[in-house]
Amino acid sequence: MSINPPLLGFVFLLQTASAAVSPPINLKPDIVYKMTPQGELCLDLYYPETELSGNYPVVIYTHGGGWAAGSKKGAGGRAPIGRVVRSLTEEGFCVAAVGYRLCKADSGITIRDCVTDAKDAIRYLSKNSEELFVDADRVFTFGDSAGGQMAQMLLLASPECFPGAEELAGNGYTMVAGVSWYGPCDFEKIELFSHEGNPRVRDRFGGRIVGQNTAPADKLRLYREVSPVNYLTKDSPPLLMIQADKDTTIPVHHAHYMKERAEAIGAPVDIMIVKNAGHNWRKADGVTPVEPSHNEIIERTVDFLANCKLKTED
Repeated sequence: MSINPPLLGFVFLLQTASAAVSPPINLKPDIVYKMTPQGELCLDLYYPETELSGNYPVVIYTHGGGWAAGSKKGAGGRAPIGRVVRSLTEEGFCVAAVGYRLCKADSGITIRDCVTDAKDAIRYLSKNSEELFVDADRVFTFGDSAGGQMAQMLLLASPECFPGAEELAGNGYTMVAGVSWYGPCDFEKIELFSHEGNPRVRDRFGGRIVGQNTAPADKLRLYREVSPVNYLTKDSPPLLMIQADKDTTIPVHHAHYMKERAEAIGAPVDIMIVKNAGHNWRKADGVTPVEPSHNEIIERTVDFLANCKLKTED
């Protein structure tokens, strides 16, 4: 089965970093998956082929930006995120880069809304799986920073915990595996956000969790609700957390804490610690190379998801 790409408004992007030939990324941009009071929400689909057939396993990419900034457009760039996306398409994945509402000042949007939007994006893909050539029984996640937290939430938290748009309800899907780049796992343990281990570290993200009119008695419940670690079970899908050892925004403690909790219950969580690195894999001191390299981080990310995909094909 195939379709005529122009009929669906496809855009073909050939991304090459050198003269070497690289397979094209087949992009179907700005698909409206949900209407909200703040406006329409869209996702972009990056396909592994120009002539589509069958149903492709799909990776949900959630962008970073502190839940208050950022864009799905980074998935099509030349930075490490874009290179991951291209590599995933070369491994036979379709990648869905999801736009979600942002926690702008006075917007009333919280991190829960961000997570709900992304889950609705998956429900939309499930509802339209045949038309969009995606396999709703093989859904993977990947995200960076705030998007890393969302990737964990999409992977670990049941859809029933975050009901969304009524018209998308009841469209099931199956999560297979996920990768989080420097994403937080727990908001309740504020000390995890202290790079230097100061227990009196400032709560930087609380305003994006509790909203403007939240009763004090509800604060703890809301913090726990958007903390991925609270959804971890021995039956959770495999998760890889890649964290930087000198990240002062989302410290490495989050990876170690998630791994500790996972080992206590027998959950499948792997971690990879990048040395000499700050947030976004920057050189922490501006000089010393990060270790492993960006190429190795990308390779580990793609290999992890590709290997988990292979297990679904047995």
